[in-house]
Amino acid sequence: MNVTATFVFVLLFIGVTIVGFLAAHWRKGDLAHIDEWGLGGRRFGTIVTWFLLGGDLYTAYTFVAVPALVFGAGATGFFALPYTILIYPFAFVVFPKLWAIAKRHSYVTSADFVSARYGSRVLALAVAVTGIVATMPYIALQLVGIEVVIGGLGFDTTGFVGDLPLIIAFAILAAYTYTSGLRAPAMIAVVKDVLIYITIIAAIIVIPAQLGGFGHIFGAVPPAKLLLKAPDATSLNGYSAYATLAVGSALALFLYPHSVTAILSSSSGNSIRRNMAMLPAYSLVLGLLALLGYMALASGVKDMPQYAPYFKAFGPNFAVPALFLQYFPSWFVGVAFAAIGIGALVPAAIMSIAAANLYTRNIHKEFINRNMNHEQETNVAKLVSLIVKVGAVAFILGLPLTYAIQLQLLGGIWIIQTLPAIVLGLYTRMLDWRGLLIGWAAGIATGTWMAISLHLKGSIFVVHLFGMDVPGYAAVWSLVVNLVVAVVVSVLVHLFGMQKGVDRTRPEDYLDVQES
Repeated sequence: MNVTATFVFVLLFIGVTIVGFLAAHWRKGDLAHIDEWGLGGRRFGTIVTWFLLGGDLYTAYTFVAVPALVFGAGATGFFALPYTILIYPFAFVVFPKLWAIAKRHSYVTSADFVSARYGSRVLALAVAVTGIVATMPYIALQLVGIEVVIGGLGFDTTGFVGDLPLIIAFAILAAYTYTSGLRAPAMIAVVKDVLIYITIIAAIIVIPAQLGGFGHIFGAVPPAKLLLKAPDATSLNGYSAYATLAVGSALALFLYPHSVTAILSSSSGNSIRRNMAMLPAYSLVLGLLALLGYMALASGVKDMPQYAPYFKAFGPNFAVPALFLQYFPSWFVGVAFAAIGIGALVPAAIMSIAAANLYTRNIHKEFINRNMNHEQETNVAKLVSLIVKVGAVAFILGLPLTYAIQLQLLGGIWIIQTLPAIVLGLYTRMLDWRGLLIGWAAGIATGTWMAISLHLKGSIFVVHLFGMDVPGYAAVWSLVVNLVVAVVVSVLVHLFGMQKGVDRTRPEDYLDVQES
């Protein structure tokens, strides 16, 4: 066991635990109200929202998986850069509008908006269930980051004793989330982001210096991993896969319940707009982070005997921890590993709150008890957030790691199917709820079939168009199916004169008024 690194890691972990419990008293509000517990009272300004969204979107799994993908697959892993650049202009335009409507009507989830916009509880149920199901493996994958660093500290991660640190970490997370709600991850996100920036800046300076500079690093990387495979006469090869991965991931990211929850907790539409201008700073960090994959290749850490057992246990996911163990003193390893570990807790907390909000508002209140008061709503949400965390822990302990990763591939394919109902609904009522529901079902079925046909080992599905193979992200292909079906069914509904659902929002809600 690395005693010094473990001491620093535990010390920082205790620190953020204290912060999590103290958060209940920060910007004090009535935590018996779901607006206060689940959305922080909708009072987070530009700076807090920036840290919250950064902590929410750039997770421990991102910290571990992006360089691991570059380490294993090469240049394809850099799709994360254009995707995180594309998302912010999209979110700048779309999500202040969603925030304004949610604020006026006290909506807590995106499914609340869908229910009101289309007058369909069934369509809202589909959106809510999709969000919850897509989030569960995402929460479980945050445990991967903690598991990898616990292994890197020298602990055995097999058997019950090996699982104990994970269980303890999530028990603590459950406790301060239950008491403090969204305020806890909002405060902890500040600590997490500071640690990650310190870690990345140190890594990008120290490791290249140890390896002889970036010229030597790129020279040591196999040429096949430096460039995408170019198109030829019969296939677009890596280009279409890279482009659709970037576009599909960008369209899906802010549809996840935890992203919507962070946005709806903002104090104003302008706060969201300012954040979409500032958040590309994280894309810069992500680019530097991806380069760690090439550094791991150039350093040869995979072939060093002291790390062989870890690569056998965790695969490419151990590339980043191995670099820190190799090139930094033990105390800084503790800081870096704490950044990864805390980077798992922040999004896991937000995700569990978001899933609880969806269940409470769009399943329990709609179909089980329509007469709940605010306190009853909050109590149900608190209980469900605990169940979600227990489910995530059971998920990762009961299933092999590869299954969790494979199910996360499905998460992106599924959540993008909610885009027509949520995003297009902000701009038009041309699509009928029956068209959207059948389109959603068609998209879910198509995307799932594509993923299963790939044996859940990837998300790049080859479509044959005009005699050419076009590999692309299954989420994009299934979204196209979803949109086509939704439009066709909506036209048929209109032609047959079927009654439309009642729109409970108002036309003036959609005016582009920049609320401050």
